[in-house]
Amino acid sequence: MPAESLASAPPAAAFDAAAARREFPALAQRVHGHPLVYLDSAATAQKPRAVLEALAGFYREDCANIHRSAHALSERATAGYEAARRQVQQFLGAASEREIVFTRGTTESLNLVAAGYASRLEPGDEVLITGLEHHSNIVPWQLACERSGARLVVAPIDERGEVPLEEFERRLSARTKVVAAAHISNALGTINPIAEFAARAHAVGAVLVVDGAQSAPHLPLDVQALGCDFFAFSGHKNFGPTGIGVLYGRAELLEALPPYQGGGDMIRSVTFEKTTYNDIPYKFEAGTPHIAGAIGLGAALAALTAWDMRAIAAYEHELTAYGLELLGGLRGVRLIGTARRRAGVFSFVVEGVHPHDVGTVLDSRGIAVRAGHHCAQPVMERFGLPATTRASLALYNTRADLDALAEGIGRVQAMFRS
Repeated sequence: MPAESLASAPPAAAFDAAAARREFPALAQRVHGHPLVYLDSAATAQKPRAVLEALAGFYREDCANIHRSAHALSERATAGYEAARRQVQQFLGAASEREIVFTRGTTESLNLVAAGYASRLEPGDEVLITGLEHHSNIVPWQLACERSGARLVVAPIDERGEVPLEEFERRLSARTKVVAAAHISNALGTINPIAEFAARAHAVGAVLVVDGAQSAPHLPLDVQALGCDFFAFSGHKNFGPTGIGVLYGRAELLEALPPYQGGGDMIRSVTFEKTTYNDIPYKFEAGTPHIAGAIGLGAALAALTAWDMRAIAAYEHELTAYGLELLGGLRGVRLIGTARRRAGVFSFVVEGVHPHDVGTVLDSRGIAVRAGHHCAQPVMERFGLPATTRASLALYNTRADLDALAEGIGRVQAMFRS
């Protein structure tokens, strides 16, 4: 079954959001005298106790460098780091742990792939992206095209915030060497048909690079079923630590790419005349990695697996439908992006009020949202807006959080009317 399909997901009742919520200590606090309503998980997610304990445990008991030292702490640190790699492999459904590269986050993962292809693209080649992309899936490809002489092509979005498949296909050709697309738009919540993109990209001989920063925390994933060639996500959006991320790449493609950085651990041997590189994935992991971050990410993915990603997705699907109905019924509020397949991201404008003012007033009531262009300026330009206010859901949110948001928007409107 395609990984973005929820047709066989269990009922939402199978996921106990209240019990899961209790595992996140930060959510119990009060902000400006109000209970925290955290609706900014698309920017970064809160961390469960299992992650906090894994981080503390590493620094308290196992703090050592990996792979090279010949003592017990190093062996334990190495074991924890490599166990996290296996956890990621299983979470993504990758064929081998060799296909899992640890990076600093989605941005570095995408830059790694783009830098590698910059040396392989030629004048006349094309890189196809969509009009939904985050800046981290635009700028690296612009740089790659500047260095290689290739051309950047954009499949536009329509008034719903969707990429029409016919527009996508129209821009594919034998010149297309790379297709790069977000699985879920961080600005609008649109879910792209990645499996269909993959089939069409492969039909013209192109590789598909997926920005999975927003899908990894919300959808059951199987990169082999999706058919993508590369898939990137960040730990901090996935309930793990900041500064750790993942690049999945098919083994033969990773082996063909040049190293992204040089230094320790990515080499097999070094002389002044010649350096030979380590096997994948270590070829792309120069220097001392974020060991604690990888271990913390492994703990986060273990928690998600225990909660069941299909149950989480079904619960969030129902919660998103409730939020769309609630916010869509507010007078003077306009939802931006009405994609038919979407995740729990609500990008909206309040008539007569700047998005930053909306965010500030909501914060005064303990409601955490985001305001701005969300590192997706082309999306904002498509809708003729400088910015929106964005509320985004995660597994620990409830209908009560959305009710508080709607009430808070009402307070914003009352304040600015007066």
